[in-house]
Amino acid sequence: MKKSVSGIQMLAVLFAGTVLGLASNASADEFTVDGGHSSVLFRVMHNKSAPFYGRFNDVEGSFTIDDDPTKSSFEITVKTESIDSNNKKRDAHLKSPDFFNAREFPTLTFKSSKVEKGENGALKVTGDLNCHGVTKSITIDIEVTGSNTGPRGTTKGIETIFTIKRSDFGVNYGLEGGGLGDDVRIIVALEGGK
Repeated sequence: MKKSVSGIQMLAVLFAGTVLGLASNASADEFTVDGGHSSVLFRVMHNKSAPFYGRFNDVEGSFTIDDDPTKSSFEITVKTESIDSNNKKRDAHLKSPDFFNAREFPTLTFKSSKVEKGENGALKVTGDLNCHGVTKSITIDIEVTGSNTGPRGTTKGIETIFTIKRSDFGVNYGLEGGGLGDDVRIIVALEGGK
């Protein structure tokens, strides 16, 4: 004998399906980088003596964070013309062909190609870093630093600290004699909004 399904039971099934569908769709959140609340810093050794820091003031892009790390993604663009070392003469040199050659290579970019679960809640992200016209695959750890929902919407923060060799990207000025180090530590802290 067939059991009949009541209207209330049918509504319960439909409601449950809707909630589950919303939950699965809501896990993936795409955020647009807020350049005014984001930082891209670099650190290089000077004269084998002390670390020197500079920054880029113009960063844009987007990132998607999903409960399933493999569905997360990151795409970031930094304008080389925005380099800021707190010295106009030095900034002009850094924008020249000796370093970033900002006229020929106006942007630095990173685009993820693979995201996995990392250690201590971080994401292990592999992607292409393009600098000075050279593209290299790198793997970095990205930490989700927090999130908030307020009057201006939902925001989320991420941060990564990693090191590259500038010679790998054809930026060799100052290497001979050790005036400037080869290893460059990069710190990227981004706030994104939905």
